[in-house]
Amino acid sequence: MTEESGGKAKRGGLLARGWRSVREAGKLQLLATVLMLVLALFIARFSWTLPGSDEPTPLTNDAERALYDTRAYLAADMVEQDDRIILVVYDDQALINLEQRSPLPRDALAEALGNLDKMGAKAIGIDILFDQPQKDDELLIETLRNMQTPTAVGYANVETNASDIVYEQQVFLEEFMAALEGTNSRPASIRLDNSFGATRIWPTIEPDLPPLLGRAMLEDAGGPVEAFEGYEGSIVYRRALRAGLDEMDDGAGQDQGNIEEPLFQSISIELFLDLDPAVAEFVAQQIEGKYVLIGGDIVDYDRVETSITPWTGFEPAGLSVHGEIIAQMLDGKVLPQVPEWALWMMAVLVVATAALTALLEWPAPKLVPLLLLLAVMFVGIPFWLHFNDVDTYGLPAVGWLVGWIIAFTAVTAAARSAGAAQRSFAQGALGKYIPRDIAQQIIDQPELLSLGGEKREIYVLFSDLEGFTKMSHAIPPEMVAKLLNRYLEMLSKVVLDHGGVIDKYVGDAVVAFWGAPIARPDDAERATKAGYAMWQAGEDFRREVAEMDPNLPKIGKTRVGLHFGEAVVGNFGGDTRIQYTALGDSMNTAARLEAANKPLDSNVSASREFIEKSNPDWWVPMGRIVLRGRARPVDIYHPRPDLPEEDREALAEIAQLSDSKHDVAVQSLDALIARHPDDKALRNYATRIRNLNDGGAYVLG
Repeated sequence: MTEESGGKAKRGGLLARGWRSVREAGKLQLLATVLMLVLALFIARFSWTLPGSDEPTPLTNDAERALYDTRAYLAADMVEQDDRIILVVYDDQALINLEQRSPLPRDALAEALGNLDKMGAKAIGIDILFDQPQKDDELLIETLRNMQTPTAVGYANVETNASDIVYEQQVFLEEFMAALEGTNSRPASIRLDNSFGATRIWPTIEPDLPPLLGRAMLEDAGGPVEAFEGYEGSIVYRRALRAGLDEMDDGAGQDQGNIEEPLFQSISIELFLDLDPAVAEFVAQQIEGKYVLIGGDIVDYDRVETSITPWTGFEPAGLSVHGEIIAQMLDGKVLPQVPEWALWMMAVLVVATAALTALLEWPAPKLVPLLLLLAVMFVGIPFWLHFNDVDTYGLPAVGWLVGWIIAFTAVTAAARSAGAAQRSFAQGALGKYIPRDIAQQIIDQPELLSLGGEKREIYVLFSDLEGFTKMSHAIPPEMVAKLLNRYLEMLSKVVLDHGGVIDKYVGDAVVAFWGAPIARPDDAERATKAGYAMWQAGEDFRREVAEMDPNLPKIGKTRVGLHFGEAVVGNFGGDTRIQYTALGDSMNTAARLEAANKPLDSNVSASREFIEKSNPDWWVPMGRIVLRGRARPVDIYHPRPDLPEEDREALAEIAQLSDSKHDVAVQSLDALIARHPDDKALRNYATRIRNLNDGGAYVLG
């Protein structure tokens, strides 16, 4: 079998196992999975708006439009000022000079139109609604009727522009337009699509509305409009080549910030009033052969957020947007849209790949790179299409990613639900032989069963039951087994309740450790409490046995040794038998500390290395000893929560004085024993402190 065919077979086996797990899920789980897959397909297809409506899709709508705006900004052409289109504007200064702000003065417009009509423009478009009567209406109508240049006059109705016009205004507007019938002036829609807070696409074509302002102007001028018949796609915005390069000062020391160079030349309407013949000739050179748009360019009025506004911060006047639409038609930028069938095919593909990936049950190291790759692909495809002049408005990107995640999560949840019982059984079975956390790791990562170990710093606990071997010869084997099982059960519970790992049982001895395979910040505290609780559990066992049968031999004390140090932790053994254990000198030191409890008249002993990691205030120093078979002395500590705080502090002071002021330390210890005359461990300490070797330690015999 080749490597390639072997890989296919392995993947096929993983898919089969995953599919089997899904099929074994309960009916409710399967139903929930199907519903989630339908939801994933829905989002992968309809992440912009809900089907059959203009309502935004919750959660994904804003993200899709933000990503589209990013594409529009990055793909926008950097262009010089467009000299094909001229804007004649009422700006703020002009309105101040004309002493009228709203409605825009029509006598000035009539005079400007009369002058413009002589300058050879291709077409004129007026982005102003004449929806209210003014004293200069007759003058304006007469001017419009006499226009030789094709002129498109702004029109709107209540149905499509309810926020801009009311019925009474529309009635007047209709009468105004009727007066222009049979002339070169005709109505044109000035409606823009401001859905979802920005003008990103062309307005829809409504049967009861005249052509859009830009369409009407190009139709009248014989421009290229055939390709845009029925077009309702994206507006192709451009960016000024010199945008943001200049900084201006208002003359009063106030920085005006970066100035966005306009894409179109803008001329104040005042220039066309009281026009000097010499100036008229010069202006005519600017106007001849151009498309002229007339309207307002007023601060904080009729400003439009576009698809590139989030990046530039610039909101142009609505008049400029009509200019961009005209420029798009002149450039022939008809953006093809992704067909419906392709959108559905991609949505199905997204959900299918998510389901297949979930069935493979890949671990995180494999899954995370795949998810990152898919995220790049799902986001990258719309960017690639956009940069290649394909309309990506309405094309899912966030929807594909979210749909994939939902589908993957649904199938994964179904597979895990079906395998939960199997995993629970396996964990329970393994947990009878090895620690539960190790069992869980082996279930999740079977490769952990491979042989080997690693050096770790661990907290080691070693316990032993005094006299159990001798007692076992005096009672029936069945009773020995019963007592031993009960004893080990009680001590094992202490270890597991405190988060420890049971290394092994050696007869009645229990070996445990903390710090591997998972190290926790509070391992030292856990091990410290477990050491004392282990002795208490032994005392409970003694009382339990005495109550069980008074004729049984007296059970001895449980002694505990604790040490912190390095060990090699891992799986050791062979192909037929593996044991998870720890090896090293720290294990031997803990065992010798446990054994030292007998000659020390103590129950629990810990090394300084162990205590320094947890710093419990209820453990006290009890001198320095040399353990059997060792040369290096060990500072030992005993748990003494029963001692008053001042006595524990006295023992800490005695330990400090032992080397420098030995006689004072002995006297202080004698005074302490006088307060606790029945304390065997303290009396033992007093004997030892009087018999130290040259290194200041007591050598155990």
